[in-house]
Amino acid sequence: MRMVGNGTLRAAAVTVLASGTMLATPSISFAQDAGERGATLLQRLVIGFGQPKVAVDTPTAVTVIEQEDIDQEVASTTGQLLERIPNVNNTGGADRALGQVFNIRGIGRGESAADEGRIILNVDGMSQFYEQYRLGGFFNDLELYKRIEVLRGPAASTLYGSGALGGVINFTTKDASDFLDDDEQFALRLKGTYETNGDGYLASAILAARMGDNAEFLLAGNQRASELIEDGFGDEVGGTDFKTPSGLIKGTFYLDDAQERVLRMSYSQFNSDEDAQIYNVFNGNGQFFGFVDREVNNRQAQISFEDAATENPFLDYKVSLTWNDISNQQRNATIGGSLGQPADYSYESIQLLGENTFEFSGENWESFLTVGGQIIRQERETNTDTPLGFHPEGTDFQVGFFAQNEFVWNDRLTLIPGVRVDYQRLETADSTSLDFTETDIAFSPKIAALYEFNDNFSVFGSYAHTERFPTLDEMFSNDFLGQPGVPPNTSTQLGKEKSDNFELGFAFSNTDLIQDGDAFDFKATAFYNRVSDLIVRQRRATPQYRNIGSAELYGLELEAAYDSDLFFASAGFGITVGTDLENDVALTSVAPPELSLGAGFRMPEHGLSFGWDGRIAFEQTRVPASTSRFVDPAIEALKSEAFSVHDLYVTWRPDDESQFAGWEGTFRVDNVFDKGYRDFLAEDNGKGRTFKIALSKKFGL
Repeated sequence: MRMVGNGTLRAAAVTVLASGTMLATPSISFAQDAGERGATLLQRLVIGFGQPKVAVDTPTAVTVIEQEDIDQEVASTTGQLLERIPNVNNTGGADRALGQVFNIRGIGRGESAADEGRIILNVDGMSQFYEQYRLGGFFNDLELYKRIEVLRGPAASTLYGSGALGGVINFTTKDASDFLDDDEQFALRLKGTYETNGDGYLASAILAARMGDNAEFLLAGNQRASELIEDGFGDEVGGTDFKTPSGLIKGTFYLDDAQERVLRMSYSQFNSDEDAQIYNVFNGNGQFFGFVDREVNNRQAQISFEDAATENPFLDYKVSLTWNDISNQQRNATIGGSLGQPADYSYESIQLLGENTFEFSGENWESFLTVGGQIIRQERETNTDTPLGFHPEGTDFQVGFFAQNEFVWNDRLTLIPGVRVDYQRLETADSTSLDFTETDIAFSPKIAALYEFNDNFSVFGSYAHTERFPTLDEMFSNDFLGQPGVPPNTSTQLGKEKSDNFELGFAFSNTDLIQDGDAFDFKATAFYNRVSDLIVRQRRATPQYRNIGSAELYGLELEAAYDSDLFFASAGFGITVGTDLENDVALTSVAPPELSLGAGFRMPEHGLSFGWDGRIAFEQTRVPASTSRFVDPAIEALKSEAFSVHDLYVTWRPDDESQFAGWEGTFRVDNVFDKGYRDFLAEDNGKGRTFKIALSKKFGL
């Protein structure tokens, strides 16, 4: 594959602009390759939006998290890692292994089993399908991944499926080649981490092997565990104790000397098996729902084949077949009724995905047309003594076709039109008393453009329309109480959600500002998203879900980064405002403005880096009035106070010539001042002061 492209809360915005100005000085030539352009966060290569290009050159908002970020953060959950990205939040419990639910630009809350449909989570291209009330939607371990891409906004729907109203989060698992040097046949990496708050630890072992020039194998095993953590007020946070083993097996086979034809096979598994867990993982004290013995497994297997075919401009294709199964077994619940009975839940998916890129070029233009198709079958099963009306079994079968063209003219103008058409068939299972089948078609067009005025400054904009199908839970759920005989929703009562999203922004880059080889990048993105026929859950009512008129979300994202041999700094700011237009009240799924800052310096001769990270969250007072007939009187309690949290760290990565080559270490102190705080979208207080240490050693042969 080849890279194309060359390169209100006014006080809060002013604060961030001032912070960005302190970092700013003029940037880099868009005509240079990414490898020549410095190493700021905005210069990282983006794979998931189409043809590879660096983040500052994409006409949309995207953040790339690399292996070094995962290692430096010493995070135990995904939510802890993503919270520094503008307008990205964890809405469940960022410190709970089973409470991972994400919110992007005010979309995604986690209270409803259907929220997973608005943000697409992919692991190696496979959508993670899970719909269960008051349990997180992502079950995996960070140690399996080497890369995470967060694409904010609905424009990602073209490539990843209709309905990505909030965006897409792509996770990429590790490969054997990540650990094998050119002259090595085998590599063993051992890693351990420990953190004082909760006595948490990770023990990890990775074995990589190269068999000749055409085969590589990876075997990874992890054990992560923690006791109950304490918040900044010194109180224990319920439900934060866990033990989660995980593993990955992957084989990579090169079928030609140029290593362009690649066959990959992999299998991964995540497990959590604990007694007396909090039934509702979003509420740490077990209030209302009590406790349950619960075992969760996430298993995924994949086989894929790709051929870059650089000699043929009309071939660059990939085909993959993936199986994913997420299961939840619950026993001995303390809550009574049908909700507390022994239950086995299963969410199985099978996906076939294929795409090809055609390359065309002329005297002063290039064009890359990507076309593809996706077939995915998702089946939800429930095994209980008493049927659950609020958790219907059924099958969601979807077929999608997409096309996206990236046209580059004169190394200045990039146009990216795209379109996707999806067909859905929802069908209740034979084991249920219901007999319903619903079909529908969704249409998701988009157009994005980026124009580079010179080697330093560019502007971009986009429009994307997407339509989200109702989920099994939304379409077929009975009354909240699960009363038998209550008719489910029908398609005449529940329609697709529709989103129209507009974005506009600019990017500015420069190099050689203070010293040779340094780099500065700045990117600003404003967005407006109008969602009509928004699907909401009604309490104790039939139908359980209904469409409301419309909602709007708009906001701003600012990102800046500076990097040199000895010093680095970054800043990110996100603000979103959301309104339920039908009732003229604020949406309760929108976090307050937040500013993330970071800075540090390096001692290259010793392989050391020292740094500081800070999160500054503004207060949130924009919530529905308690007198609204559509919200609880206690809604005023949603208001949150401003807070700031500060972390310090030092990393040690000796170069290959050092006598300590192969060793890596990180020492980190999170929440240095032991601040007591609570994120607006969380139901528990944040983690108190935590000392972390990570140490790894790679042995090569």
